[in-house]
Amino acid sequence: MAKPKENPNYKVIADNRRARFDYAIEDDLEVGIVLQGSEVKSLRENSANIAESYAAVEDGELWLVNSYIAPYNRAMFPHEERRRRKLLVSRKELAKLWNETQRKGMTLVPLVIYFNHKGMVKMKIGIAKGKKIHDKRETQAKRDWGRQKQRLLKTGG
Repeated sequence: MAKPKENPNYKVIADNRRARFDYAIEDDLEVGIVLQGSEVKSLRENSANIAESYAAVEDGELWLVNSYIAPYNRAMFPHEERRRRKLLVSRKELAKLWNETQRKGMTLVPLVIYFNHKGMVKMKIGIAKGKKIHDKRETQAKRDWGRQKQRLLKTGG
């Protein structure tokens, strides 16, 4: 059976690896982002950071706050690096996100920005609950044990 061809348009731009350590991710959701032209060109060059950013539901809209997209050098009309960017979701999903954040005390954490198979910029946001210090220690212990187990299996003993 032939292996399906890798799609050349799919490409991860920025990954928030720290989010999975700091938060317990309950659910995730793919959303679109409203961007300016120079921001898209900058993202094609892999220059973005979502580590300190978060998403918030304000006035019936979903916003990405404090994300960084580096300025594009050859842009005629440059963009602001840390501006608030609107995220695109359906009304039903927006109502669900508002319910999770306002009533249940969850946080909306950006997990990854990527170009999908059609070449459009998408973001995966996680509906998360903050971990306590002992939960973080437990996660670290599991990770360490996994590494040690792999070393033991590799050496055969």
